[in-house]
Amino acid sequence: MLFSFFPSSLLYIMEPGNNTQIENFLLLGLSEDPEQQPLIFGLFLSMYLITVFGNLLIILAVSSDSHLHTPMYFFLSNLSFVDICFTSTTIPKMLWNIQTQKKVITYEGCITQIYFYLLFAGLDDLLLSVMAYDRFVAICHPLHYMSVMNPGLCGCLVLLSWIIMVMYSLLHSLMVLRLSFCPDLEIPHFLCELSQVVQLASSDNFLNNLVMYLAAVLMGVGPFAGILYSYCKIVACILGISSAQGKYKAFSTCGSHISVVSLFYCTLLGVYLSSAATHSSHSSSVTSVMYTVVMPMLNPFIYSLRNKDLKRGLKRFYLMPCVKWPIILEVMKSP
Repeated sequence: MLFSFFPSSLLYIMEPGNNTQIENFLLLGLSEDPEQQPLIFGLFLSMYLITVFGNLLIILAVSSDSHLHTPMYFFLSNLSFVDICFTSTTIPKMLWNIQTQKKVITYEGCITQIYFYLLFAGLDDLLLSVMAYDRFVAICHPLHYMSVMNPGLCGCLVLLSWIIMVMYSLLHSLMVLRLSFCPDLEIPHFLCELSQVVQLASSDNFLNNLVMYLAAVLMGVGPFAGILYSYCKIVACILGISSAQGKYKAFSTCGSHISVVSLFYCTLLGVYLSSAATHSSHSSSVTSVMYTVVMPMLNPFIYSLRNKDLKRGLKRFYLMPCVKWPIILEVMKSP
C-alpha cells in the first residue's frame, strides 16, 4: 500500500465556521455484485503479475546485456519501470479491498494515490515523446546519433520528465487539499481519479476544474505534438531512401514505438469518447482499465515480439544461469 507523504496539518479541510476532518472515501470498484468479486480479483491479479514480470524482465535484460546499453533501450527500461509503478499505484489497493471485502480508502491514501497516478501516467506520455525524438535522431541523423544522444543528454531528458511530472502532480494534489468534502463519499471507480474526486467536492471547485483542464490540454498536446513532429520528419526521411530494403530497415527500428504510441493515445481517446457518450461513471471506470492495466501489460510483449535485439537479450538473460552454474561447479571441483 502507498504511504502518505503529505504533512498531517494539511489533511484537514476547513469550512467556514466548521472544522471537518475527512477520514474515508468509498471506492465502489468495477462491480458491486459479490459473485463477480472472485473473478475480478483473479483477473486483475493475473494481469498485475504479468505486467510486473514482463516489465521486470525487460529491465533485467537491458541492464545485463552490454549490447542493449544504447539510448533506445535506456528509455525503454525507464518506461518499463514507470509501467510497474503505474499499475502498483492502483491495483494492489483494489485487490486488497476485494480480499478484505472493504471499499474504504483513507483521505490521505486517496490524495497520495492521485499524486502517484498522475505522476506515472504523465511520465508514460513524456517518455514516449522522448523515445520518438530518439528515433528521429537515429533515422534522420544516423551518423551523429551517438554524439547527439549521449549519456548526459539521455539522463537529462529522463530527469526533466520526472521534474515536470513531480511538479504537475503536486499542483493537482495540493489543489484537491483546498476542497471540502462530506464524510464517506462514494467514488464510482476502483481508484481515486482526479476529476471524479473534484466533482464530489462540497465547496467551489471552479478553480480546480480550470487548472485541471488547462493542465490536461498542455500535457496532452505538448508531448503528442512532439511525437507527431518527430514522425513527420521520420516519414519524410524514409521516403527519401532509394532502396526498399533500406526503407523497411529504417521503419522497423520504430515499429514497436509506433505500436505503443498508437495503443496509448487510441486508448485514451476511447476512454474519453466513451465517457462523453454515456455520461456513466461506471462505464468510465470499466474503459479506464484499458490504459490503467491492459496497456502497461501489453508494452513488454509489443517490444519483445517486434524487436530482434531485445529478444536476443532476453534469451541471453534466460540462458545466463544455465551457462554460469556448470562453470562455477567445475571451478569448485577443481583442486
